[in-house]
Amino acid sequence: MSIPFGGYASPEQIMRDRAEYARKGIARGRSVVVMQYADGILFVAPNPSKALHKISEIYDRIGFAAVGRYNEFESLRLAGIRYADINGYTFNRSDVTGRGLANLYAQHLGMIFTESIKSFEVEIVVAEVGEGPEDDQIYRITFDGSVFDEQGMAVIGGQAEAVGGRLKERYSEGLPLPQALDAALAALTEPGGERPPVTQIEVAVLDRGREHRKFLRLTGPRLDKLLEAVKESEEGAGQPAEQATSDEQAPSEQTGAEQTPGAAPPIAPEGDIDTGSGE
Repeated sequence: MSIPFGGYASPEQIMRDRAEYARKGIARGRSVVVMQYADGILFVAPNPSKALHKISEIYDRIGFAAVGRYNEFESLRLAGIRYADINGYTFNRSDVTGRGLANLYAQHLGMIFTESIKSFEVEIVVAEVGEGPEDDQIYRITFDGSVFDEQGMAVIGGQAEAVGGRLKERYSEGLPLPQALDAALAALTEPGGERPPVTQIEVAVLDRGREHRKFLRLTGPRLDKLLEAVKESEEGAGQPAEQATSDEQAPSEQTGAEQTPGAAPPIAPEGDIDTGSGE
């Protein structure tokens, strides 16, 4: 019996080799955090490039985040936009959902994984903001087309397990945006390391309070103001116990209302941050 050129490999071995190849490629990329906050869904990614985005808008209420090979996940992003535009125009804009997009990506990636010589080295998240926190949806789709319905947060990319563990220690439901961003940046930072500078992070939100298009990319003064609120919150949390005690005993001279011990400094309203439209 003749053996085909190159030898024989079982289907199981071929699938294992493709999966290992894809995992190695994805592991080289920096992690991306997607998490719920009080008014929507937050996306945070270390990204020194100003031209190549890991985080993007797909449709009115839907955002996209990815790690891996840029040309591969960019082709998926564009396919998702075409799908959303055609379905929104042909039927109704409300018919375009995060679940539908997640299923579309799962079909594409699954077919590529099983039929192509080379699998895609990508991992993506599709998130849709709802009318309330209970309606928010976060889907994680892996290189082989598997779909995971995540609750509250998702982490993809290199060191996803370690980053996810650090994020779980800080995450809680209903976090204000500054605290949510602080938790995401802390999770993305190695223990004992320094947080990436503002010029090397990519931040965006799906803000349920915005009209029509919910996606907003936070850059420039918007992001600076948000990071300043994070810094003020950290300073308030680190207030000495003696000072906190004296603050508890001091009556409110402005309103006469009872003060909350150790209250964090006021956070700028979202209107101060949200000054633009779209991206």
